[in-house]
Amino acid sequence: MKKIGIGIIGTGFMGLSHALAYRAAAGIFPDEISPELICVADIDKAAAEKACQRFGFRRYTDNWQALIDDPEVDIVSITTPNRFHPEQALAAIKAGKHVHCEKPIAPGSKDAAIMTQAAEAKGVITQVGFNYLKNPLIKLAREMIADGELGEIISFRGIHAEDFMASPSTPWSWRLDPTGGAGAIADLGSHIVAMARFLLGPVVAVQADLETVIHQRPVSAGATELRQVAVDDIARLTVEFARGCKGSIEANWVATGRKMQLAFEIYGCRGSLHFSQERFNELHFYRTDGQGGHYGYQKIEAGPQHLPYGAFCPAPGHQLGFNDLKTIEIAEFLRAIAGQKVSGPDFREAWEIQKVIDGAIASAREKCRVNI
Repeated sequence: MKKIGIGIIGTGFMGLSHALAYRAAAGIFPDEISPELICVADIDKAAAEKACQRFGFRRYTDNWQALIDDPEVDIVSITTPNRFHPEQALAAIKAGKHVHCEKPIAPGSKDAAIMTQAAEAKGVITQVGFNYLKNPLIKLAREMIADGELGEIISFRGIHAEDFMASPSTPWSWRLDPTGGAGAIADLGSHIVAMARFLLGPVVAVQADLETVIHQRPVSAGATELRQVAVDDIARLTVEFARGCKGSIEANWVATGRKMQLAFEIYGCRGSLHFSQERFNELHFYRTDGQGGHYGYQKIEAGPQHLPYGAFCPAPGHQLGFNDLKTIEIAEFLRAIAGQKVSGPDFREAWEIQKVIDGAIASAREKCRVNI
């Protein structure tokens, strides 16, 4: 079995999730490639050292370029704030490293295009962190739609709502830095746009409204000094798909009480589906041909028959978790490096997602429908 060296830039929420996923993937999905944790980098050297000791990296650094230059590192995982993605990804690509980058891929589609074209020219494998697409039930929903179980698709309703920015006392942070791109539409909206494209295909037009609800925030926790907010808290989109149907999408990080409402409803002429990440081991399916007048949504529970659920648990209904989805994502990335065909999303698909985000921003600014 070929061993492959892993370097992770960033030790925040997603950096730790990546480290867990690489370690888990090595055991849960023994495959052609076995990942080895070589180096972790963080601007905070103490945080890098702590992550190194916790997960068993061979070394740590506060210099991300040194991690990329490390000859034992074959894969670079980028889990830093959005504005750093282009520079770090392009440096890794130049060095011939495979790159996993967290979403959104870049502050805007121009940077995303440059990153995509550089990766394809160099021939490196790329992946972007839309791990919610790796849920076996989301893949099942896609298959059901493709197989015609819903009939012709009539409409789509999607939302990604959380409340981590709902309090006016939540301080200004990198998420609000306009040099890193837009606000909720990029941070949360990219997930539901990715899911809409995964299930129904390309979005060809958008009309959007972006709203800033909290216009000033403390410069730091507990501070009285306030800083202006220049990005959106809520985005509302009307979208048109290439397949002919239309739909609505909302991204909202001030949705009081919501922790993880990544959800959709898809309506077809023969049936419908609804799903929420709040109960992401369930998919609900309605059929118009109910027998004997027995109509209603059927709950489909995740189980070993929905690959790769069985690699984690042999019993149905015992449920996967967030880090399991990240493990599936990382395992598919490793398989792609090994030459197997997997579903991505790679840099090119993330660029397409970013085009929709940029189209929504332009639509809100110009108050008009924008073709993608």
